[in-house]
Amino acid sequence: MPRLARVPRIPRPLACLRAGAIAVSLALLAAPLAFTSAQACTRALYVGDSGLVITGRSMDWSEDMRSNLWVFPAAIERNGNAGPRSPHWRSKYGSVVVSGYDIGSVDGMNERGLVANALYLAETDYGKPNSDRSPLSISLWAQYVLDNFATVSEAVKALGNDPFQIIAPPLPDGKPISIHLSISDPQGDSAILEYIDGKLVIMHDKAYKVMTNSPIYPEQLALNTYWKGVGGLAFLPGTNRAADRFVRTSFLLDAIPKRADPAYMAGVPQQNPDYQAVASVMSLMRSVSVPLGITTPNMPNLSSTIWRTVADQTNLVYYFDSATRPDTFWISLRKLDLKPGAPVMKLTIDSGQVYSGEVSGDFVATPSFKFMPAPPP
Repeated sequence: MPRLARVPRIPRPLACLRAGAIAVSLALLAAPLAFTSAQACTRALYVGDSGLVITGRSMDWSEDMRSNLWVFPAAIERNGNAGPRSPHWRSKYGSVVVSGYDIGSVDGMNERGLVANALYLAETDYGKPNSDRSPLSISLWAQYVLDNFATVSEAVKALGNDPFQIIAPPLPDGKPISIHLSISDPQGDSAILEYIDGKLVIMHDKAYKVMTNSPIYPEQLALNTYWKGVGGLAFLPGTNRAADRFVRTSFLLDAIPKRADPAYMAGVPQQNPDYQAVASVMSLMRSVSVPLGITTPNMPNLSSTIWRTVADQTNLVYYFDSATRPDTFWISLRKLDLKPGAPVMKLTIDSGQVYSGEVSGDFVATPSFKFMPAPPP
């Protein structure tokens, strides 16, 4: 079992779950109000036999987030946007991102193939404001990672020192911004970052390929261990709760082929095995998505999928798949101008615009959205 790094509390040791502990976990899973605060998202990391690395994620939310796609070149000067003591940095790498409400980056990939995915986590606790630490607005957390790091190991080494304090004001509609962050790179490395009991917890291992929402990550792993014993071909939990989606995603990720399947290659563009792998990951993300408009009694915050992304980190292609329109398109980062001095570019999709195919040429030079500020601690 991979080692969990810097975990302040793990209620049940992963290697020695007893039957009683499993029963408690399953009881929590079945409780009608157990995850009433969870906005639902799913992330999966695919590593093919040839070394092809692809990260897929779904964004599930209780309303349209008015997302747009943005291209940020290298060498942008930024600050943490949380008062005069906020950290300042100059981005080392260009990136393509999806915005949430055009106030923050919630998903994206940089020019080195590092991917960051922000997902909701109800148990998040960023800790009490501390005037001794540099504050960073939550709206910039994912962007900070994309701007500064080329690999997961590099990011973990830097962030393991807990260099700043996250400040997370509520969204304009009053919803809390309680998120954890997954990062992955073209070597198939992975890390999960969570703020639990006021402390940053970093779980770093290539084995951590799946992430959803509640409960905290060590408990998700424990529940998944139980379901592996049941066997996915016999039975899989089918609700839209985060823990159930974790189990289904883990099973399906292991089940999809890790090399080209000739039975389907005739329908793949250019009969390219990399495209087939992208299609497999996209189909996985669709299969664990929540149908648009679905609501769950007594669980108002278990939400519909509004969009999905699939990031081919080997070939530097970023795919976007909308759930609100018949719309799938992609961006080749190698066709973007990410050099210092290049303009910020925007692809507007927040009013139902429809695109298809490779769309790097459809981005328009546009001043960046303003990252949501946070009050100084």
